[in-house]
Amino acid sequence: MVKYDLSFYFISLNFLSYKILDENNREILCFATLNYPFVKITVISDTHLKPSQSIEMLPMPLLNMLASSDMIVHAGDFVTLQCYNELKDINPLVAVAGNMDSPELRQILPEHTTFDADGIRIGVTHQGQLSVTDMTGLGYFARELKVDLLIFGHIHRPKIHKSGEITLLCPGSPTSPRQSEPSAAEVTIEEGGVEAVIVNFKGKVCDSIQFARSLVED
Repeated sequence: MVKYDLSFYFISLNFLSYKILDENNREILCFATLNYPFVKITVISDTHLKPSQSIEMLPMPLLNMLASSDMIVHAGDFVTLQCYNELKDINPLVAVAGNMDSPELRQILPEHTTFDADGIRIGVTHQGQLSVTDMTGLGYFARELKVDLLIFGHIHRPKIHKSGEITLLCPGSPTSPRQSEPSAAEVTIEEGGVEAVIVNFKGKVCDSIQFARSLVED
């Protein structure tokens, strides 16, 4: 039997979030739309902002995405508590701790978490596995969590992979990408389905991308 725990909830004109307790008395974070037929989630990871840096240094198109989405998911490596707090002030935020996060963040954020959004079960972790090509381990982990969508970070490269009926999603990094453009992801949940797309931004790229561009320009 599922029990509603209304000691925690967030409500706006269009969006409601609340916690429920499952049959094992474990908390499940849930989100539901009130007026809209879909949920739009901006997914980011590996922002790696220094203590003196505000989220205002993120690409402006990304800031617009964050502000216009129903909620934000961050897959770890904010690095600073300031970054976490600034994102939390924009929209409801679900997040996990990364290997580079400050001790303060590691105290308040889990290594992985799950939540429901309009009936879709979503998992979030930072370092799901070391490989950037073989998604087998993440597929098993997603099944262990019993999720429809598993969001992960750490590799700094955007990736969308289907493992059977499960979607594995890494949004990449908007500030320190590896062999890719600065990026984030947008997830839309509508009528029981999940659609994920990678959104690229202009900005700093790694040396390998710069070298490849120089060859084209020459």
